[in-house]
Amino acid sequence: MTGSLLRLEHVTCRYGAETVLRDVDLDVRAGTFTGVVGPSGSGKTTLLRVLLGTVKPVRGSVHRTKGVAVSYVPQLETVNWNFPVTVEECVLMSRTGRVLPWPSRHERAEVADVLDRLGISGLAKRHIRQLSGGQQQRMFIARALLRRPRLLLMDEPTSGVDVATRHEILHLLGELNDGGLGIVLTTHDLNGMAAHLPHLVCLQTSVIGVGAPADVITPDVLERTFGAKMEVLIHGGMPVVVDSYERAAVPLPRDEAVPTR
Repeated sequence: MTGSLLRLEHVTCRYGAETVLRDVDLDVRAGTFTGVVGPSGSGKTTLLRVLLGTVKPVRGSVHRTKGVAVSYVPQLETVNWNFPVTVEECVLMSRTGRVLPWPSRHERAEVADVLDRLGISGLAKRHIRQLSGGQQQRMFIARALLRRPRLLLMDEPTSGVDVATRHEILHLLGELNDGGLGIVLTTHDLNGMAAHLPHLVCLQTSVIGVGAPADVITPDVLERTFGAKMEVLIHGGMPVVVDSYERAAVPLPRDEAVPTR
């Protein structure tokens, strides 16, 4: 497993009688940045949970390099934003799973350092419900980074955010990856997110395609992944995906995300 952090071999997962992952092979290598693309129900979140170790396959094997720390950032829509904690307290909870009544000076210094690194040090005492979408995502990334992971898993990090926030998150993740952090994220956003990542996995229960965007954002792979005919146009050197029947009515996007590479 030289260079690998985690490797899945022929992994199959079921919830009851329903197969959600079938015969999945995936090699997550140190310092890589991978997007897992697929529609709702394709198994993306389950794949992250297998990588995290909270879901066990019914068949196949998961190989994890000894001592590799993995952190997980959930979908923001699953968070209770009325829970009575500040940003600082929420980040501290990554260590214990609860609010620390008397964090040490060292723990406060660690939190201050990671919040400063992510540009939100001025929000430490703010209640989490008072944050913008981009600030919320930065807080949960700070929470994940406090555990000093080598691999960061993120579930739909740009779901429901505006274009400016999507750009902001892409830039931030690119910077973290440049610093050596491995990242695996899920997304169904082909044009706003997936086309700007260096490595993609197209998933529809099984792996349909793996490689650079130019290799997997193709009409054949997309139809097998999403179950609909799509066309791929090249605009500004980037692939742009449109439904075939909508091509004549859909203008090329003006809000291209900034590539992380």
